[in-house]
Amino acid sequence: MFLDYDGTLAGFAPTPDVIISDPEVIDILTRLENHPQIQPAIISGRRLNHILSLLPVPGVLLAGTYGIELRTPDGKRVNRLDYTKIRPGLELLKPRWEQIISGQEGFYLEDKGWSLAIHARFADDQAAAEILSTARAAAVDGMDESLFRIMGKGKFLEVSPKLANKGAAIEYILERYPMGEELPVYVGDDDKDEEAFAVVNQLSGISIVVSENERETHAVLRLPDPAGVREWLKDLLADPRSKISG
Repeated sequence: MFLDYDGTLAGFAPTPDVIISDPEVIDILTRLENHPQIQPAIISGRRLNHILSLLPVPGVLLAGTYGIELRTPDGKRVNRLDYTKIRPGLELLKPRWEQIISGQEGFYLEDKGWSLAIHARFADDQAAAEILSTARAAAVDGMDESLFRIMGKGKFLEVSPKLANKGAAIEYILERYPMGEELPVYVGDDDKDEEAFAVVNQLSGISIVVSENERETHAVLRLPDPAGVREWLKDLLADPRSKISG
């Protein structure tokens, strides 16, 4: 059971650096971990330290920055890349992005260590389009395409290592912890989750998008919002087979 966090298990925080744990989510994840037929894992775009603070549940595999950094079920930390090879490129980009959004209302620059992201959820639509277009051009200029890629659409833009890919994260996890007869399930809400949906579909698993409205997606099922995800998980805990097949 692969789960995204923001927009899937919980609503969005005011800014990405705000860490407000949700007791209901912690309780559900604890119950999932203790269930004999379910093995949960979290794959989030947040940095791993944030996920560790939000979800202090022993035994659950936690993957941060789209699967680059992990906390394994036995508590070990695993970095799938050499940080010293990634950070210099981001250090060159960061001041350029800071200058681009300086004085602009509704923009927020998040430094995840492994990646940089601009959030414009609270910005004017036209301003967001113009500023993010300028930021994208600045990122492309001089970017080492063998190491980095640009992600995001709408009011979000991120430069991250190419390995920051939730689909690749699932493949890595399943190589390290092979499945037997288990059914892989992935639940997520945005475009970064689409790569995970595609991988789970290839494995004949179940992909579930969290969205109020119908939209183009690789997912085969839909839940309306994080509250709906939590209720579905509670039902799943009571009867895993009927809620997966139904």
